[in-house]
Amino acid sequence: MNIKEIYNSKVITVEEAINKIKTDDNVVSALSAAEPREILSKLHTISDRVRNVNVATCLPMGDYDYFVNPEYKESFLMEGWFYSPSIRKAHKNGNVSFIPNHLHLAATKRIYHRKPNVFIGTGSSMDKHGFISISLSATYEREMIENADIVILEVNPNMPRTFGDAIIHVSDVDYVVETDYPVPQLGTVEPSEKDKIIGKYIADLVEDGSTIQLGIGGIPNAVAAELMHKKDLGIHTEMFTDGMVDLYEAGVITGRYKTLLPGKMVATFALGTQKLYDFIDDNPAVNIMRGSWVNDPYIIGQNYKMVSINTTLEIDLTGQCCSEAIGHVQFSGTGGQADTAIGAQLSKGGKSIIALYSTANVRVPGTDKRKTISKIVTRLAQGAAVSLSRNDVDFVVTEYGVASLRGASIRDRVKALIDISHPDFREQLKEEAKELMIW
Repeated sequence: MNIKEIYNSKVITVEEAINKIKTDDNVVSALSAAEPREILSKLHTISDRVRNVNVATCLPMGDYDYFVNPEYKESFLMEGWFYSPSIRKAHKNGNVSFIPNHLHLAATKRIYHRKPNVFIGTGSSMDKHGFISISLSATYEREMIENADIVILEVNPNMPRTFGDAIIHVSDVDYVVETDYPVPQLGTVEPSEKDKIIGKYIADLVEDGSTIQLGIGGIPNAVAAELMHKKDLGIHTEMFTDGMVDLYEAGVITGRYKTLLPGKMVATFALGTQKLYDFIDDNPAVNIMRGSWVNDPYIIGQNYKMVSINTTLEIDLTGQCCSEAIGHVQFSGTGGQADTAIGAQLSKGGKSIIALYSTANVRVPGTDKRKTISKIVTRLAQGAAVSLSRNDVDFVVTEYGVASLRGASIRDRVKALIDISHPDFREQLKEEAKELMIW
């Protein structure tokens, strides 16, 4: 058979695809905008014949019935590497659980725990040589494809064709579901005035010729805007964003001094607007690579002047960061924060930066009232997870300045972090620090 005949022999309907899933199966879905929308939106329709189907995923874009609707909790258990709003909402149903992980080990550790029976993902249209791009994510997808009993892809002509580890041959796919829907988008967040202040502090730490890792949101978007005057930056990042497209088009990103894959922009996944998807489509300057390689701290550390920029929800006075939970309540995930923070500090001239607002406005439990709290605290909230250990925290930035914790003692850390806390809380933090004998 020729390539087209091989492809055609694998084409099935959505209904046929979900009927490949059986009771007690371990299913893995591709990440975020790479997820197979048609399969996931109809997965609940087999609930009458399956029980205890485990679905592992990350950052789902849709509120899919199989995990959102408690009616299907006996049939499906959703386990997520990173909580999204839809997972947080569904957690109370009792059929959702979090998978603690460092991103570069997410795939291999999951395979150790549970071998995938079925992998479901998406891909771009097949080329004349029989290759399909899994497009927007190779974060854990390649390892799952290589280890799953059954691989099913929704092939969608709207998915951008990307290179690197995203390219697979049709012979590595068991079944194809042909679809045609718009790629899910994530709009850009306009930076606030506070974001812009923090963004300026961070940009001042980034030297020309650096390789950067950025996330998404108000602070990262503000950082990207402040980097417009820099020269010869490179990209080695977990997530490829719209802000990076803007920097490239402005001539800021050249990758000239990158140690690994010079001239190439490297990421494990991409998520953003149509502008981003159009930019990475068929663009050999962008490589979507395995998360086990991109996020390996020892790989990251090989980049010259690697700068990792992450955010956190809360930090204590010794430097412990909780970036994924509010107390005991899971909010997001560790993702690659520890990977990139540690990797950047292994880099010659590298820096790891953690950013946060100095305060948060929260609801008082049991009331409709709200109060302002400090996000720099003497103790993390009860039950909070430590996403980044104090041993791995380098620079911390708020709207009140920069605290350098590299090589600092506890006493020096306490003083530096209080200096960038909100003025209304500084005296209280000093008194509490003295009580704990860390001042």
